[in-house]
Amino acid sequence: MRKNKIGAFLMKYVVLLIGLGTAHQTMAQDVATPYPKMAPLDQYLMADQAAEIALARSAAPESISRDATILVLGRKGYETAVKGKNGFVCIVARSWTGPFDWPEFWNPKIRAADCLNPQAARSLVPIFYLRAKMAMAGRSKTEMLAAVKAAYESKQLPELEDGAMDYMMSKSSYLTDQGGHNMPHLMFDTQVKDANDWGSGAEGSPVMSSPYWFVTSTEPTQMKGLPPILVFLVPAPHWSDGTPADMHDH
Repeated sequence: MRKNKIGAFLMKYVVLLIGLGTAHQTMAQDVATPYPKMAPLDQYLMADQAAEIALARSAAPESISRDATILVLGRKGYETAVKGKNGFVCIVARSWTGPFDWPEFWNPKIRAADCLNPQAARSLVPIFYLRAKMAMAGRSKTEMLAAVKAAYESKQLPELEDGAMDYMMSKSSYLTDQGGHNMPHLMFDTQVKDANDWGSGAEGSPVMSSPYWFVTSTEPTQMKGLPPILVFLVPAPHWSDGTPADMHDH
């Protein structure tokens, strides 16, 4: 029963880096979404930097996050608040780090604690920096997408490394307006082409998956030119502090 509940919940979204939202909507339908444009900049910021650092660290068990680099969002983009030593990078992602066709792309309530392993940090943090810089400068979704494409074409953004994965196990994240808003899970970033190779979505399987950039189609026109990245999600039974996930009131 619990596994079915987790599966049903995760099918409502593939949080931030994936963000399913309501998958039938597309970028052209933003006007119909509750977040058709960027909110005032201050709504995306956290006034208390110490609180943002603590939230970022809570994405992974303390044994990992205590030695991680911590990024916080400033008025010009992400900045290093704590220099780590284990290669992990912990960050509180905002809505505009999600897929470009996600209906909650501009949702200012999103606070997604994410701790990336060294391979994911080297591969994906440059994307976080670029998208945050564009968003905080007030650029549109279309401009942001064009900048990401151009950065890949010019080799300014790296290819995805093998072994890239993220911890998203914070009790305090707000991942989506859908369902219970939060669920502890691990994400595995891959260049796998067929989700069936991981048993994604099979009956009884805890594995979910979605393309990194989008959710509405396997090949939408807007996403051409971006590298294929398939992200697999596996629900975790505990929050990062070790308490059982089903004992936390979402």
